[in-house]
Amino acid sequence: MVGEAREPENETGPLEGVTVVDTSQVLVGPFCTMQLGDLGADVIKIERPSVGDQTRGWHPPTYNNGEEELSAYYASVNRNKRSITLNLKDERGRELLRDLASEADVFVENFRVGTTEQWGLGFKDLNEINPDLVYCSLSGYGEWGPYADRPAYDLIMQAESGLMSITGEADGDPVRVGVAIADIGAGMYATQSILAALFRREFADIGGQKVDVSLFDGQLAWMSYMSSYYFSTGEPPRKMGSRHPTIVPYQAFDTKNGHVVIAAASEKIWRNLCQALERPDLIDDDRFKCNADRVENRKRIEEILGEEVGQYNTEQIVSILEAADVPASPIFDIAEAFSHPQAKAREMKACVDHPRVGTLEMPASPMHLSKSPTTVRQHPPDLGEHTEAILSELGYDKQTIERLDDDNVI
Repeated sequence: MVGEAREPENETGPLEGVTVVDTSQVLVGPFCTMQLGDLGADVIKIERPSVGDQTRGWHPPTYNNGEEELSAYYASVNRNKRSITLNLKDERGRELLRDLASEADVFVENFRVGTTEQWGLGFKDLNEINPDLVYCSLSGYGEWGPYADRPAYDLIMQAESGLMSITGEADGDPVRVGVAIADIGAGMYATQSILAALFRREFADIGGQKVDVSLFDGQLAWMSYMSSYYFSTGEPPRKMGSRHPTIVPYQAFDTKNGHVVIAAASEKIWRNLCQALERPDLIDDDRFKCNADRVENRKRIEEILGEEVGQYNTEQIVSILEAADVPASPIFDIAEAFSHPQAKAREMKACVDHPRVGTLEMPASPMHLSKSPTTVRQHPPDLGEHTEAILSELGYDKQTIERLDDDNVI
């Protein structure tokens, strides 16, 4: 079956005509605004003169053509944006930012709480000059509460939200999730909130509004069913490695040459698994008859299945289980994941040409729309690459722009 979203009717993103002023840096804000850019918005990235986004200096690794290089971290979340440099410590730079915000639809910032208000760039300030502006503030803990003034780091968020308490082997040290999931999660919530505010603005005629999203709140929300386990029992869940607290077997097993993950998430799959391993006796074993029984006798069934699975190499057992309609997979590294036939079919690797370092490969957008698709149109911009063009669009003449440059305002 060919999905309707596979062959879009035209090449216009759903947010075409929406202008986003992005003063954020590092990950949470840039990840949010990259999604808006992928959806067709014109994202104007505001950066400090000479320095830019911190992540420009976070390397190695880099995209490198032997002469020029570009931080891989920076490139990962800054496509589909235009870069303008503004010195926000100078009132003239702040005035230029107000000019941009006066004509924008969305404003995104992740300065320390209170900074934009000190600069006269807070929500109330910009709302006065643009009542339709959706203003999104991103921070570690949100704009109120006893921790509001603290800076945010993904590792701290993973620790304080409870995530690290359930991540890792039962008898091992706590570990962080391998990507900065607190930043990415908050960035996703910010995108959802911005889109909702834009939708409400258009259909309820209420103008713009303030959006406040924090990494800490986002991670608490992502505790999802694990938090419900705590609320319902009074007992905090603990680390279980790859195991699932309420489904057995649903985990990784050792093979002769590696590992396989098996997800027996229904009684039918459990029976299929037993047949595939030539252990039909387990089906009628009172200790394992239903999932609740298997949870109660987790240790014994894991030992039995471990012995059975351990007779095979990974490729053999995956083939056997897939033939029996049992969900199973090797554990891929990232190179293998992007070479996966499904990743290729879904075109989940995007390419964009960069004027200094050549072709950049990166994950494509996972959002597939049939009439207004996401696109990778613009390379991650060099620092200040579009300063003159953007100021010209605001009506500044060449002489004024040159004077601002001489005065280190841009």
